[in-house]
Amino acid sequence: MNDSPGWASPGSAPSDGENSGTPPTPEPSDRARASSKWSQDQPPAAQWSPPGAGLTPPAPQPGRGGPQHGPGGWGQVPGQPPGGNWNQNYGRPPAAKPGVIPLRPLGVGEILDGAVSTTRAHWRTVLGLTLAVAVISQIAQILAVRFILPPPASIDPNATGAEAVNQAFDALQSSLLDFTPSLIIGQFATLFTTAVLTIVVSRSVLGRPVSLGDAWTEARPRLLSLFGLLALLFGMFCAIFAVGILPGVLLGGGGGASLVVLGGLAASVVTLWLYVRFSLASPALMLERQSIVQSMRRSAKLVNGSWWRIFGISLLTSILMAIVSMIIMIPFAAIAMAVDSSDFHGILSGTTPEFGWSYLIISGIGAVIGSAITYPIAAGVSVLLYIDQRIRREALDLELARAAGVPGYQTPGS
Repeated sequence: MNDSPGWASPGSAPSDGENSGTPPTPEPSDRARASSKWSQDQPPAAQWSPPGAGLTPPAPQPGRGGPQHGPGGWGQVPGQPPGGNWNQNYGRPPAAKPGVIPLRPLGVGEILDGAVSTTRAHWRTVLGLTLAVAVISQIAQILAVRFILPPPASIDPNATGAEAVNQAFDALQSSLLDFTPSLIIGQFATLFTTAVLTIVVSRSVLGRPVSLGDAWTEARPRLLSLFGLLALLFGMFCAIFAVGILPGVLLGGGGGASLVVLGGLAASVVTLWLYVRFSLASPALMLERQSIVQSMRRSAKLVNGSWWRIFGISLLTSILMAIVSMIIMIPFAAIAMAVDSSDFHGILSGTTPEFGWSYLIISGIGAVIGSAITYPIAAGVSVLLYIDQRIRREALDLELARAAGVPGYQTPGS
């Protein structure tokens, strides 16, 4: 179903008011002229066949011009293989599919399948990139945990009153501090993989091969702009949260805590809305070579009217990726706990454990494997969502078909 005026199917549609679907009734004089000419132009009965019967039409007689037709008297249509049967497609030609997706508006399953198909088609390039990035980022996180972060705050389980509240705030501050290195390093890893995998997915849509060197050469000039885009969005989201919780923090006490919760919830809603609104800015920046501000405006324009759809697909992808990561990482975490039993006893006793090298290394291996699998899927879904929105709004499928060299889509004279 076409949901925007920018969509156009191959071929030209009648103008407004030009054809209402019912042919005009001919005047009596027209009927007379038509009946007088009908017997002269009628083809011989023995040579007429219904569509798809496979009979060769009669050769054009001298003086009777007209288009040359293929087998069965039907011409070739864009995206339709020679000898294709229209009846199997309910009167519509099948969409061209030069690469991992059909060139038409996509469903949720087709977007996910396209991301997985890209990983399978270019597994050497994709896995080589994601494994290298995941290993480097995981080593950096382990070193940050061991040598940069302060020891976790101690908690007295018997504390009550104001002391318990202070300990809760200290634990929250320690948790946020522990999360900061992983967040920053993860953003850099996402930046690099997104930049390169965007090029890989765009080539896969056209059915073209791509090596890691080619993808890196094409993505490298846009890395600084992509970093600026991610930094701007991250700063914007942090500022929104700061504005949301600042009144409660200044007020303090029980009322201030309630205000912090309400402000945090309101800031979360605004941040989520902006996150989805600008979720297509990264592919726009990489593939359209636009500036940071222009790519954000481009994303807002493409998302407008489809916010809930993009939010649903992004949420579904995040849930699936979280499930895959948990399935991979839980066994490694269990093995790490068994190897470093002191951490396990610390968790059971209610105290914050100090993880040793064995735990960090074993759990880090599981994180590397999980990231190598989830990074390309998440990046592929983001790029395919961008392409799908442009197909729905701007008929990008026609341009992609021409770029892929699909027969029937070339411009005249090309």
